[in-house]
Amino acid sequence: MEEPVDDLLRSAPLRRKLARSILKWFAASARDLPWRRTRDLYCIWISEIMLQQTQVATVIDYYERFLQVFPNVRSLAEGDESRVLRLWEGLGYYRRARQLHAAAKKVVAEHAGQFPRSYEAVRALPGIGRYTAGAILSIGLDQQLPILEANTIRVLSRLIALRDDPRTTPSQAKLWQVAEAILPADRCGAFNQALMELGSAICTPRQPQCEDCPVALCCAARAQGLTGQIPLAAKKMQHTDVTETAVVVRRAARFLVRQCCPGERWAGLWDFPRYASVAATDPQWLSNSRDHLASWLGVKIEPISHLATTRHGVTRFRITLQVLDARYISGDLPKADSSVRWVTLAELAELPLSVTGRKIAGLLGEEKPRRNTVQPTR
Repeated sequence: MEEPVDDLLRSAPLRRKLARSILKWFAASARDLPWRRTRDLYCIWISEIMLQQTQVATVIDYYERFLQVFPNVRSLAEGDESRVLRLWEGLGYYRRARQLHAAAKKVVAEHAGQFPRSYEAVRALPGIGRYTAGAILSIGLDQQLPILEANTIRVLSRLIALRDDPRTTPSQAKLWQVAEAILPADRCGAFNQALMELGSAICTPRQPQCEDCPVALCCAARAQGLTGQIPLAAKKMQHTDVTETAVVVRRAARFLVRQCCPGERWAGLWDFPRYASVAATDPQWLSNSRDHLASWLGVKIEPISHLATTRHGVTRFRITLQVLDARYISGDLPKADSSVRWVTLAELAELPLSVTGRKIAGLLGEEKPRRNTVQPTR
């Protein structure tokens, strides 16, 4: 008996039927999204980078604001990286924004400001892999290029009843082969978008709506009763608990901030001085905070109060962040170091901050700081 993947690869009529069914469904069910109203390669590129590991509903506002400030490649290339990061703030995975900026500069330098139209040239841009290049050129120019991302991996895995881990190299090769084989002769951009939409709206990770799926009769996983087991789930990540302290240092109406260096978490963004620390319940917490800022930034402080405690996850770390409110006593910042500075609340609003940094800044604008003696949290 032939495997389901062999059926697709060998049967042209089956592939044509599959494409027609998906395109017909998409014509009636496609969401009206701003990047679907254009064939401008630049706009499609921006949307595809933003949509990596980010929900569509989250991206829409970011996409529209970004294009208002940077409507074309040249404006993005000439823009300040700090402004790019500020517009990206909250989307996460900031490496995407830095690579976007670098790629825009390369387009201006090597392609006269015109987004390239060849697959090889697009792949050569920073931050663009096989999927993104295929998405941009198929959607924008209807080039016959396959795509493979989270939603289409799920759709294709179920379609061929892939029992192996879809993240392995052999499985990826098989899925790319299927993605390429089922591309129609034309309307490739619509077809690729339809596959992604199908995975997002119908062929969902849990409780897929098979009764509404346009290709349910072609689905091997459904026929074998395996939609709940395919694709094979990723192994759960083992998390590491860490404690950090962020210090809000006040000097009259200004606050001390520093820019995260290359290689650090949130490189290029600004943040309040932050470091790995003992818990706030530790008797050494306050003295450690004084000593650390004195040796690190040359600033002596007087703790005022425990401002807040936040908890958040970053990759494999679960971070408990203790925020200390402190008053500047003495010390000069290194004159040659532009990555550390004193800023007002208004200036803070314009700087690109980490998510937790922005939350702390929001606390500063709400009320006058508490002046009680520090009471460690328990």
